[in-house]
Amino acid sequence: QVRLAESGGGSVQPGGSLRLSCVVSGDVDSSDYVGWFRQVQGKSREGVAAIRAGGPDYDYAYYAEAVKGRFTISRNAAANTVYLQMNSLKPEDTAMYYCAAALPGTVAAMAASSYGYWGQGTPVTVSS
Repeated sequence: QVRLAESGGGSVQPGGSLRLSCVVSGDVDSSDYVGWFRQVQGKSREGVAAIRAGGPDYDYAYYAEAVKGRFTISRNAAANTVYLQMNSLKPEDTAMYYCAAALPGTVAAMAASSYGYWGQGTPVTVSS
């Protein structure tokens, strides 16, 4: 049984920062993607960032164009935790943010359909 638990959401002003955390438990290999997605009511879920182990000393990370240069995904393998550091937040970043674990062998890291396990979500509101 795979479980994901997000935390760290909240309300910030434009230009502010938040760090989301996702604790992953269960049978998720480090070579499988763990990703962050977000969803605004009435819209489809969109990929924000994804990460997987590439080797002993490096990871593969992917980002949506809208967050490149502002968001950073990272992981702590020992703590089974994936982080999303969000800087220079904008009102359009407001959404429910979900952590997800991909199905084994996934190559489409930013496609929600590649992910079989989801957390409950944590809300992020960016507003002045």
